[in-house]
Amino acid sequence: MMTSEMVLSIEARAAVLHVLHWMAFGIEMLGVTVIVLGVIAASGWSVIQTYRGEWNGAFRSYRANLGRGILLGLEFLIAADIIGMVAIVPTFERLGILGLIIVIRTFLSFSLQIEIEGQWPWRRYKADAQNGEKDVL
Repeated sequence: MMTSEMVLSIEARAAVLHVLHWMAFGIEMLGVTVIVLGVIAASGWSVIQTYRGEWNGAFRSYRANLGRGILLGLEFLIAADIIGMVAIVPTFERLGILGLIIVIRTFLSFSLQIEIEGQWPWRRYKADAQNGEKDVL
């Protein structure tokens, strides 16, 4: 059975690892950028709503839009962690750290989703069905 050591030379493996490292870094920066842009967009939209006199709506939409930006950014950060920790140097210690990071970020994502929607995720479809909305995939 051929392993990656037999197929790729040391220089080729180094080049692949270098590309994976930069890909992980790029996705990580994309995640941070999404979060920052989400904060800016949510704040701008909230200022516009507040200026119109929609105080309660401004607060609710600010929290929801801010949460959506953070949630999307966290997804990119998880993807970068997977590439950075598993694809580049897979060891049991790094897998354990990755698992812990993913558990923490998944809990944050789950909490943000509940905060945005105001209900448990598994109740969303029941509420949509009661309101007559159809699933869009």
